[in-house]
Amino acid sequence: MSGPRRLILVVALCAVSACHGAPKSADAVTPSAPAGPRVVLPSGAVYAVEVVRTPEEQAQGLMFRESLPERTGMLFLFRDAAPHQFWMKNTMIPLDIVWLDDSGRVVFVSANTPPCRADPCPNYGPTVPAPTVLEIAGGMAAKEKATVGSTIRLEDVPQ
Repeated sequence: MSGPRRLILVVALCAVSACHGAPKSADAVTPSAPAGPRVVLPSGAVYAVEVVRTPEEQAQGLMFRESLPERTGMLFLFRDAAPHQFWMKNTMIPLDIVWLDDSGRVVFVSANTPPCRADPCPNYGPTVPAPTVLEIAGGMAAKEKATVGSTIRLEDVPQ
């Protein structure tokens, strides 16, 4: 092959190889851990969390939100280790609500807790002390192996 044909072949091969680019490293396809407050679930999955502490933030919770981004949640930190009941008034999406003791051990799970559409709204929660409560998208607690007796680790959560 000579002349113009060879030139066309070389240009075509260069174009094809440029489209494919360099092979991706394992780091390029592995999602990194989110920055800021997060929890590590028993499955190893890392969820970014909004931390709520004040009574006003705790009362608002995830009310009026129409969705929850993947691998995110809300972490409620109570000052006392009393039993803390939750309701789903004005919550638009089903949630898994996970109650933790002081050591991060799961003491109760309300799975796929449905939104409350009319008063009176039922309360959910354990009768045992649980100073920390995690809300994540409905169905995720089971998927991430967050069951009673398992442990959830808090990372970069300001105390």
